[in-house]
Amino acid sequence: MTSLPLVFDAPKRGLPPRHLADLSTAQRRDAVAELGEKPFRAAQLSTHYFGRLTADPAAMTDIPAAARDRLASALLPPLLSPVRHVTCDDGDTRKTLWRAHDGTLLESVLMRYHDRTTLCVSSQAGCGMACPFCATGQGGLQRNLSTAEIVDQVRAAAAAMRDGELGEPGRLSNIVFMGMGEPLANYRRVIDAVHRICDPAPDGLGISQRSVTVSTVGLVPAIRKLAEEGLSVRLAVSLHTPDDELRDTLVPVNTRWKVAEVLDAARLYADRTGRRVSIEYALIRDINDHPWRADLLGKLLRRHLGQLAHVNVIPLNPTPGSKWDASPKPVEREFVRRVNAAGVSCTVRDTRGQEIAAACGQLAAEG
Repeated sequence: MTSLPLVFDAPKRGLPPRHLADLSTAQRRDAVAELGEKPFRAAQLSTHYFGRLTADPAAMTDIPAAARDRLASALLPPLLSPVRHVTCDDGDTRKTLWRAHDGTLLESVLMRYHDRTTLCVSSQAGCGMACPFCATGQGGLQRNLSTAEIVDQVRAAAAAMRDGELGEPGRLSNIVFMGMGEPLANYRRVIDAVHRICDPAPDGLGISQRSVTVSTVGLVPAIRKLAEEGLSVRLAVSLHTPDDELRDTLVPVNTRWKVAEVLDAARLYADRTGRRVSIEYALIRDINDHPWRADLLGKLLRRHLGQLAHVNVIPLNPTPGSKWDASPKPVEREFVRRVNAAGVSCTVRDTRGQEIAAACGQLAAEG
């Protein structure tokens, strides 16, 4: 049986120097004043970074050159450099491999749909949750990302949409913390990143909290803490099976917090926020796709969450060396039918990016 440490916020290892996006509005003013500049320069910097989506000092012509260089050096250090972009789905899906200041590699995925554009953002480089069907988890955890490293993925994606890099110019509308890592294991930086992403410009990027989803494999104390943050983001719980015996294997953190505890914490979040909880369920052939598991899933969700749950069935995405594959379509349809029959909303997620290893569970950040 796997024993996992209780981790909300891993020690700082290799994090980049302080960046504007790490700081609250008041902290930015203080940081600018410490550099001997007028506090209003903080608003100018913020307007460029969050409003105009640029970190290039040369573009900040409303700031005197000497002050610009000093401020940029102190508050806009380079964070992420793109190593490569890979596209599929006729150019509507783009995976970016990023290299951080210390050589750490991470990935994000930008997906354009007819009615929205979503960025799947990473909160850690790698993941320490060790789920055996997930390429990210099998690679282990390299380190947490800083708040600014998370936010910079979003800023870059927003600029890419504005500039028409995925076709017609558009707007980044949705953020899902479903890239590399367990978001609630990097708790404080993820919460701070949500504020930077959602605060109105020039304090932040101005994306609605209701368009942000934070996922977790079920860190119960962190879910309960999140419920008290006063946010309106959607919570997604990667459940993957309703029974503890199998979940201990598929999601090793279940050895600490069992299914019922996870669902009770999810109900607390739903009650506090009024938001439905997404239940993520990767359907694996002959592993977790049995009719009785569909029935048990429906029963448990009705008991713990009532109408405040929606199940996203995700056909398992292939990963190198995996012994598992997706359930046959008839099995998938029957699973969905049974969950719906139990009175719980259930649909199959539209999978994007599988052929470029950009789909759920495939991110491995290989250089």
